[in-house]
Amino acid sequence: MDLFTADGHYWMPATPEQNEGEGQPNIFYEDHYLMRVRIGRINHPNAWSQSPPNRTGHVVSNVIVESEDAATGDLIVRSKFHVVEYRNDEQRYFAGKYRHDLASTPRGYRIRLQRVDIVNVEGPFDYVLQYWI
Repeated sequence: MDLFTADGHYWMPATPEQNEGEGQPNIFYEDHYLMRVRIGRINHPNAWSQSPPNRTGHVVSNVIVESEDAATGDLIVRSKFHVVEYRNDEQRYFAGKYRHDLASTPRGYRIRLQRVDIVNVEGPFDYVLQYWI
C-alpha cells in the first residue's frame, strides 16, 4: 500500500480496449480504501478462502519506460508478467501486461495507477488473485 499515491488506483479492466475504469464494468477498480478492505479480508484469521494459503511465483519482464514527463519526472512504464499459483493441489497460470503510471515524489516513485491486462480476460474465473497481480 505504501507504494501507491494517496489517489492511486489498482485496476483490471473487463476488456483490453477499455480506456477508463471509473463508471465502467471492471474485474476490479480499487482506490486506497478498497485496497485496504481487500487486504484486511485476505489477512483476517477467518478468511477460509485462504486456508490453506496459496503459494505464488511471479516473473516480470520486458520492462520499458514508455514516457517521462520532463516537468514532473512522472513515468509511464509497461511490462509483461507470468504468475503461477499453487493451492489445494491445483496450479493456475496468469499472464498479461502491466501499465504503471508512476509519480515522482520526495520519497521516490509511487504508483498512481497499476493497470493489469490478463491475456484471457474474457475467460471464466472462479476468483482472481487481486493481491498478487
